[in-house]
Amino acid sequence: MAESPVVRNISDTALWAAYFRAEETKRPDALFRDPYAERLEDGKGTEIARTIPEGQSHAWAWVTRTYLFDQFIREEIEAGADLVVNCAAGLDARPYRMDLPGNLQWVELDLREILAYKEARLSAEKPRCALERIAVDLSNVSERRTIFASIAARGKRAVVLTEGLLVYLAAEDVGSLARDLAAVPCFERWIFDIHSPRLLKMMQKNTGKALDEAGVPFRFAPAEGPRFFGPHGWDTIQAQGLLRVATRFGRPPFFLRLLAKLPEGSAPPWERRPWSGVCVMQKRATAKQG
Repeated sequence: MAESPVVRNISDTALWAAYFRAEETKRPDALFRDPYAERLEDGKGTEIARTIPEGQSHAWAWVTRTYLFDQFIREEIEAGADLVVNCAAGLDARPYRMDLPGNLQWVELDLREILAYKEARLSAEKPRCALERIAVDLSNVSERRTIFASIAARGKRAVVLTEGLLVYLAAEDVGSLARDLAAVPCFERWIFDIHSPRLLKMMQKNTGKALDEAGVPFRFAPAEGPRFFGPHGWDTIQAQGLLRVATRFGRPPFFLRLLAKLPEGSAPPWERRPWSGVCVMQKRATAKQG
């Protein structure tokens, strides 16, 4: 990695994610189909996966994360969500590959370079809903608040996505983002993935070293788990572990499948469990009033 860093910045992790979606799409028993993923990763995601330590070892986790996001998004739309706000959208192709209502508003927010890259590769394709891409640096608090305010009136009930984002942020930055999202009246639900401290240490020891060199280290894994978001305006509706869901489809290695069958009551506390999952959060009534 020191001689040829294939991960140059945080946007390159989107290429890595697209690689896993492309590989999953090739399977006869695929949990989802993303016919655009291979075009989007363009060999660069393959290089990342094959070069960094354990870059391909946990395909089941990446795939299950995508599967759960898909399921939760469908549930939210069926429940009346009319606006999807995808923060750090990367190379996500859901507006093209999912069966979506034509009048659904879908807004993608990310850095200008990654949005331009995706736009160029999907220019001949037509999204299945009303799609808009807005370039924004989400780490810039003033800039993101302005963008959030500008799209607040586009829907009555919005769901926010932050897939694969929070783990790269410091806890104080996650809290700040959570409060900014809660401050937008129509932002009712929020879907994100989260990791336990034990799993974060395992990730940092292996794959994380390569990302450290690119300046995008793994950071966020709150000891209190999803409860971290309560003081910032959000309560948990659902939290599904990747390992348990993946085990239903026989994806993880055999020894991990055995671990997934242990009853929850026998598991150690959150901060000591090697756990990751996808959460659906609902904005607190106090946050709505505030």
